[in-house]
Amino acid sequence: DTRPRPRCHAEMSTLAAHRPRVADNHVDSDHAALAAACEDGVALCTVAGIDGSFSRRQGAQLAVYPDGRTAGSLADRCLDRQLAADIRELREPVLRRYGRGSDLIDFRLPCGGGLDIVLDPAPDREACRRAMRDLEQRRIATLALPQVSPLSKRCYVPALAIRAFGEGAELEMLARLADAMNIGIETFTPDDLTLGRASGLPPADPWTAAVFLFHDHEWELALIEEALEGGAFYIGAQGGENARVGRTVDLLARGVDEGGLARLRSPVGLIPSCKTPEALALSVLSEIVGEYEALKDQPRDGG
Repeated sequence: DTRPRPRCHAEMSTLAAHRPRVADNHVDSDHAALAAACEDGVALCTVAGIDGSFSRRQGAQLAVYPDGRTAGSLADRCLDRQLAADIRELREPVLRRYGRGSDLIDFRLPCGGGLDIVLDPAPDREACRRAMRDLEQRRIATLALPQVSPLSKRCYVPALAIRAFGEGAELEMLARLADAMNIGIETFTPDDLTLGRASGLPPADPWTAAVFLFHDHEWELALIEEALEGGAFYIGAQGGENARVGRTVDLLARGVDEGGLARLRSPVGLIPSCKTPEALALSVLSEIVGEYEALKDQPRDGG
């Protein structure tokens, strides 16, 4: 197998031992409730309607274990506790209003809005497991909701993944920050690659970002060309104006068309002219996460 080996972050810096521990499978927080609902005895609550403002999307979910523990997040621990208490009394799915317009006069949402929430004490376990298998295979997944719900299905997109190629402190800081946010990231340095050759990795899927953080830009041309041939939703490369001009000329000479060049972000990140590795990592990751979140809002079949 001649494909590059993802660099273990501990090999990149002796400081890696001090990074926060995160789940090895990098379960997206948006999928946590679904993953919990695969287990027997776990109930599932789904936001099926929003009246006013709320800090989660329609379809946000909370799973409730038999002992009252929860998975997922609806942004309000008081709401989580209320749902955990209410769902223990149920045997069949119901649709309930919380907050504005609710009959629960002793419970209000801090935002002042109202939520229609489906409380399902026994979701279809096999359907939940099928949806999780689809996500693990990097496919869009759907879960049919009970008939009481005005939202027929909950649609999930695969978790954000990042392929980062580069060297030095910028790559290390991006890896640290992604780990702290429980985002799956693979990192590759020149030690894992061959100058002038593509990585040989499988093509990136539409839920993966590719970012290039090289100071020696000779390493990036074949890798960028390879990324442009795949499905990554974000492709970005760092570098100043001279590097960007030279990169464009070289990629055109390699046969990359204008459509491909238009997909390449450079400069990268939301913060102009970052002067520290920490700022650059934050800037790049913020841009990637923002683009990924926008993908979730795109209309698609299935809900």
